[in-house]
Amino acid sequence: MNSYLTAIGTAVPEHGFFQQQIASFMAQALQLDERERRKLQALYRQTRIEKRHSVLPDFGREVGDFSFFPNTTDLEPFPTVGQRMQLYQREALPLALKAIQDCLRGTSAPITHLVTVSCTGMYAPGLDIELIDALNLPTTTSRTAINFMGCYGAFNGLKVADAIVRADADACVLVVCVELCTIHFQKKQEEDHLLSNALFADGAAAVLIEAQPRPSTPSLKLRTFYCDLLSEGREEMGWIINDHGFEMTLTSEVPAVIRQGIGRLLSQLLQKSNLTIEDIDQYAIHPGGRKILEVIEQQLGLEPADNQPAYEILRQYGNMSSATVLFVLQEIWKTLNTPDNLNSEVTSASEKRAKNILSCAFGPGLTLESMILEIIPAAQPVGSAADTLSSIPSKA
Repeated sequence: MNSYLTAIGTAVPEHGFFQQQIASFMAQALQLDERERRKLQALYRQTRIEKRHSVLPDFGREVGDFSFFPNTTDLEPFPTVGQRMQLYQREALPLALKAIQDCLRGTSAPITHLVTVSCTGMYAPGLDIELIDALNLPTTTSRTAINFMGCYGAFNGLKVADAIVRADADACVLVVCVELCTIHFQKKQEEDHLLSNALFADGAAAVLIEAQPRPSTPSLKLRTFYCDLLSEGREEMGWIINDHGFEMTLTSEVPAVIRQGIGRLLSQLLQKSNLTIEDIDQYAIHPGGRKILEVIEQQLGLEPADNQPAYEILRQYGNMSSATVLFVLQEIWKTLNTPDNLNSEVTSASEKRAKNILSCAFGPGLTLESMILEIIPAAQPVGSAADTLSSIPSKA
């Protein structure tokens, strides 16, 4: 039995800021001198991020008008973990519901299982129970919470959903990732903190996993998963709870560690899928940062155009931790019923080959997660390009 991603939705908070606005806030909060300000602004320009979103309006305000941070020049007394968790508890549910609404628009699927994914906040009774209430789901709905796994957390949510659906053909699993990274801004000048403050943002994404593709929309078959752990990168990326929020360790060595392991990882993924790199049509790479995308291109022999969905999400939204790779998948999803894509399906049909997406993400450990998704076009009238393609047996 197979499982299929049949719907996808995303959401960001209402407060959006251009990258240089955030750089100005950071320079003021860190009380940088003119030379340090110029260096910080250069760092922000190099990220290739234009805009990021936050549940906090403060990143676009001046001292005296803050709603969360203290209205003092040094932001003291700096917010505690408790204050940040209260903010998370207030803001995570509405943002998650926006993503779910986008995902389930026009869908009447009877949800049987709920999987929540987050590494930026925790409380109990938690987001899963609040979603049961807000969505009017049966109290018997099965719930699984995946917490504190970082940017690759969505892969574990999808793995859980895949296992559930393969075991129960009547299951319909809603996976929800919600991350409020910006509430953990740290007022420190070490390289780790400067870099994380320049990259991370808030966002939520939701997907529906079912045992059958939907005839009216494209679907993605969850074909293969593969993961690896690079212990040599254990100290290069971390996420710990400290007195004033969750603190990120993100060194400049992360791209180099990924360079060492990504080729082996994806070789094993393709071998497990009985595919070669020539069988991959699109890439959904987690945009952990510009350098990470460039390293993957170098190792796989890709052009930047092959990574266009990841660069576009990085440009528009920054790194939203676990939700980000689902934003990238949605970017690809939007193209699946375009005339250009239908023409490419004719080509695929003549080649007797299914179309595949390769996706991967990275996180603390240093953990590498990857998967292959097979594109299942929406059913079309008999004789159409998509109908021709759907009649071709899958290789899986």
